[in-house]
Amino acid sequence: MLRRVAAGSVGESLRLYTPDKALLFSSLDARRPGYAHAVALAKRAGFTPLVRLAGGQAALFLDASIAFAWANPDPDARLHIRPRFEAVSRWIETALRRLGLDARVGAVVGEYCPGEYSVNIGGRVKVMGCGQRVIQGAAHVGGVLTVGQTPLLRETLIQIYDALGIEFRPETAGGIADFDPNLSLGDLLTVLVEVLRDFGYDLELRPFEPSIRREAEALMPFHASDPRRRRGALLGARRRDHKTRIED
Repeated sequence: MLRRVAAGSVGESLRLYTPDKALLFSSLDARRPGYAHAVALAKRAGFTPLVRLAGGQAALFLDASIAFAWANPDPDARLHIRPRFEAVSRWIETALRRLGLDARVGAVVGEYCPGEYSVNIGGRVKVMGCGQRVIQGAAHVGGVLTVGQTPLLRETLIQIYDALGIEFRPETAGGIADFDPNLSLGDLLTVLVEVLRDFGYDLELRPFEPSIRREAEALMPFHASDPRRRRGALLGARRRDHKTRIED
């Protein structure tokens, strides 16, 4: 999506979806001594381990959550990192408050993958985290809003963060179902879209294109949890780029 938006083949794009179970490590995590053990623990717990392009620390995608991927064109993308984070956190905060939750923007002390633009409930439990990727001509903000499966979330993070040697307070991780068990994924999706419309966005709803999935699958080696596979993908890309430059 980010590449398409940067190339100008499509306009600003937002994907809302329920993800598969995945454990997203940062490139910094992948350099820690306990990384290989953490990857093994993730697989044992039923999570697909991946290395994401954004920074931060290990984060979980649960199937009881809503993920978002927002790509927008910007010729000066590196100059507007903070405003994009502010817009996304305000969007999530507003939606959760509309559902009657005490949503706040900001990190909770001891939270996993801490961030200035995390969204928490009552200043106690982180329920949304986001990261950003910037390329020439466009930027992408992606993240996840956790709904349920808090025991699985905490149990897995305890093991992963212990393996990576990172401090983590389990009580700071949770989902919105901990505060209102009657809220469904459908309720959340509805209010997320409503808030965007109220913010002035002109939305055109459409299904996710299979061609984007095929393009994304071709990039999977760049996100492999095995450092050797990832290095091989990077080296291959550099060789292709070098060859293209010579021919041009």
